[in-house]
Amino acid sequence: MRSSLVRQFGDPGQVIELVDIDRAAPGAGEVEIAISLSAINPSDLIPVTGAYSARTVLPFVPGFEGVGVVTRIGAGVRDLKPGDRVVPIGASGLWQQFLVRPAEWCFAVPDDIDDQQAATSYVNPLTALRLFEQLREHFGSLKGRSVGVTAAGSAIGGMLLRLLAMEDVTTTAIVRSEKSVRHLGDADRVIVADGVNLPPRLTFDAALDAVGGNLAGELIARCVQPGGIFIQYGALSGVPVPQAAISGRPDVRFTFFWLRTWVHSAGRNPLEVAFERSFAGLRDGLFASPIAAIYPLSRLAEALAHQEDPRRDGKILLDPRC
Repeated sequence: MRSSLVRQFGDPGQVIELVDIDRAAPGAGEVEIAISLSAINPSDLIPVTGAYSARTVLPFVPGFEGVGVVTRIGAGVRDLKPGDRVVPIGASGLWQQFLVRPAEWCFAVPDDIDDQQAATSYVNPLTALRLFEQLREHFGSLKGRSVGVTAAGSAIGGMLLRLLAMEDVTTTAIVRSEKSVRHLGDADRVIVADGVNLPPRLTFDAALDAVGGNLAGELIARCVQPGGIFIQYGALSGVPVPQAAISGRPDVRFTFFWLRTWVHSAGRNPLEVAFERSFAGLRDGLFASPIAAIYPLSRLAEALAHQEDPRRDGKILLDPRC
């Protein structure tokens, strides 16, 4: 079967290979899945660079998100059968034609959710839902609160803005370029800033940050109100949040959310509930992600180049069947 493979860390466009490998048979408690579509996310590419080298074992197949059809089942599998559509989670490996995964890490896809929606039902929706729940856990009621959202023009930024708007939260969308402003109709206020040009007297009760670096440091130091919370869930800048900013605000709670950590600690039932909410949000448009293009896995290099194009407007999906 065709598969992508990372044998060494580096620039994803240079080190991700296309290879032909043997198809593995599912063991006890496992299923084999023919991948229909898989997504390209920043979280897929960051490990390739070696940023998480201490917890990334080479070689590996990238791809954390996608959808496929069960083709074979191992001994003891009772809840899945060949022909079932599932979203497999829990580890990378979806940028290949066939994937073997424990059945307990596969979640059935409702018939009214198409493959493109299902292929984007995991990383962003579950992250947005968990960030939203962390705000609720910190404040109780969110009514009347104010929240700043960085990288607000991204797919997950839009999901967060829509979720918060439903709770009567005043939202400040923070983006790094004018290009993203047109996507921000759900925000109460839009600011174009990179950390050195934040407007004076900008305040909110909480910040949800996917950027890190100087922008995160300035938001913590200047903008989050005492008793508030700063949740970092990404570092698009490639720079950590300055430790001095965190230690200088003991009156603000700082926490880092990593979806993988939550997924591996939550247990099956909370994950099933989260996927039910994700599918419901896909039906009503709350978690809709525009699709910029679908590439055959055989054209992975083109797909990766499109992913890095600053003009890209939507998700890039891979079709490992061709």
